[in-house]
Amino acid sequence: MFSSNDYAYMAYALRLAEKGLYSTTPNPRVGCVITNNGKIVGSGWHERAGQAHAEIVALNEAGEAAHGAIAYITLEPCSHYGRTPPCATALIDAGIAKAIIAMEDPNPLVSGRGCALLQQAGVAVQKGLLNAEAHALNAGFVSRMVHKKPWVRLKIAASLDGKTALKNGISQWITGDAARRDGHRWRAQSCAILTGIGTVKIDNPQLTVRSIHTSRQPKKVIVDSRLSIPLDAQLLQGKEVLIFTTHAENARKKQALEKLGVRIIVLSDSEGKVDLRKMMTVLADFGMNEILVEAGCSLNGTLVEAGLVDEIIFYFAPHLIGNDAQGMLRLPELIDLQQKKALAIQDLRMIGKDIRVIAKLL
Repeated sequence: MFSSNDYAYMAYALRLAEKGLYSTTPNPRVGCVITNNGKIVGSGWHERAGQAHAEIVALNEAGEAAHGAIAYITLEPCSHYGRTPPCATALIDAGIAKAIIAMEDPNPLVSGRGCALLQQAGVAVQKGLLNAEAHALNAGFVSRMVHKKPWVRLKIAASLDGKTALKNGISQWITGDAARRDGHRWRAQSCAILTGIGTVKIDNPQLTVRSIHTSRQPKKVIVDSRLSIPLDAQLLQGKEVLIFTTHAENARKKQALEKLGVRIIVLSDSEGKVDLRKMMTVLADFGMNEILVEAGCSLNGTLVEAGLVDEIIFYFAPHLIGNDAQGMLRLPELIDLQQKKALAIQDLRMIGKDIRVIAKLL
């Protein structure tokens, strides 16, 4: 169905799409390669919401050579007017003869309509080439469109005996420099970093991307039931901070936080705690595709137990800390091994002297 050249061109389009890893949110990461007579005549990728889509960049580069050409696109071309005109129409107007598409767009505004528009105009369409790779590149966008929640990654740095901090809370630094730099890459591609008030009070983190270059900083989301965050917390010094709480009766504290640019959202469940499930829906409504959780064992465990975590990134350092140190996740006691949480290992490699394990929750 697909030739070796087709695979090569689509793989190149995916590499182009990856260039938007840190910048495209809330839009998906998309790449496009246009070939004519076996030669690449245009290529492009979508860099930022509001700017030209990958197809338009590639068409502009191809010019008249786009007529009768093949377009390799990692995501179905849009068929509606958003911040930019529809790409499907632009491909038709340019005279593209064939479009090979990795995956359909899960956005209900598109979802099959882009391909249908191309076919109605006489453009040959083939779908599914390197679909899994395209899907993985936009797991967050797909989750937001299909499940109305962001893709949630839990990042945990621990010793080989599964401890994340000493009993007194000291945790800096369990892992090495290379693992911490790698963690900043995950921060950079996330729309927001989520933590709990306990971590804020103990570690006073900045939750910013510092080890790699990025054109934007992720938002910061704090679960703080009693709105007890110190006004001098480091993470309040940045922009776009959201605090989810159960009540905001302290008008003076609320006003002081809002003066710092903090957005306070009251979401209480039946037990008087922050409703984490509704919180994820709110974050999706805000256009957040991927959330990185950097929290303590309590919030980590609560999110896993609620079924809100999609993926866990473990960094294991070659150390032993001891039984009294703090663990990775606080989960309910099991009385039967059939109750265990199943994981599927996606990747395992050395990062410096540490071991990184990426696993999906099943």
